[in-house]
Amino acid sequence: MDLRSFGMGLAFALMWSSAFTAAHIIVAAASPLWALCLRFAISGVIGVGIALALGQTWRLTRAQLRGTLIFGICQNTLYLGAYFVAMQQVQAGLAAIVASTMPLLVALSEWLFFGRRVPRLGVAGLVAGLLGVAVIMGSRLSAGVDLGGLALLVLGVLALTFATLSVRGASSGGNVLMVVGLQMLVGAAALGLVALGFEEFRVDWSARLVAAFAYTTLVPGLAATVVWFLLVHRIGAVKAATFHFLNPFLGVAIAAVLLGEELSMLDGIGVAIIAGGILAVQLSRQKAPRPGLA
Repeated sequence: MDLRSFGMGLAFALMWSSAFTAAHIIVAAASPLWALCLRFAISGVIGVGIALALGQTWRLTRAQLRGTLIFGICQNTLYLGAYFVAMQQVQAGLAAIVASTMPLLVALSEWLFFGRRVPRLGVAGLVAGLLGVAVIMGSRLSAGVDLGGLALLVLGVLALTFATLSVRGASSGGNVLMVVGLQMLVGAAALGLVALGFEEFRVDWSARLVAAFAYTTLVPGLAATVVWFLLVHRIGAVKAATFHFLNPFLGVAIAAVLLGEELSMLDGIGVAIIAGGILAVQLSRQKAPRPGLA
């Protein structure tokens, strides 16, 4: 992996991890689904506009069109919609921890449902990751975490896992920024329909809210997605996913610094175990054989 790819991966991890803190600030002052719908609408229009200015086309390959629809529904509507609603009841650090288990769930699903062989290092990583989750969940349940919010986090990360398993080739064929912009517009349209039926519009304006909204729209919302697509195209999905092992640390650290969220010793131990498990799984997948029956 070259230095540029490493820098892109680190930048993505920082932007992705910071999204939970920004979202926590937003949902404390505004309707979560309406706020997310507006975020995607703005990010999508900006993305498509820049793509057109750069000469990119609306004509997508079949893989790109499939990826646009799946990511728009599963990642933007289901995953982020569930997370924005959940963060009215749960801490941003916990949301980041649950979301960071996605690479573990992807590897586990490929093993259970697609017959992908998992080397011993990968099996050890899966076991460690699940153990880390158990440690954190035990700590949070004993502390009285909101079960409804936790359930939404789990449903959201499952939707993100499905999107990751389903999409292949969305970053190939050029038009990366167009793909990013269009999948955000798909998410905005779907969230708008859900918000109309289930949520009243509310907003308590403040400089803090405006700053958080602008940040989450432009940085995690647009820039991080573009960087991820480019990184996957540059080094492949397996190597790119290695950077997810940074997310548990960065997610809780950013929430602790900006929101003052406390982290117990058990939480810290669980985060370290999950991060180690993610790294082990991704390193094993780089050398693993292609999918096939064990």
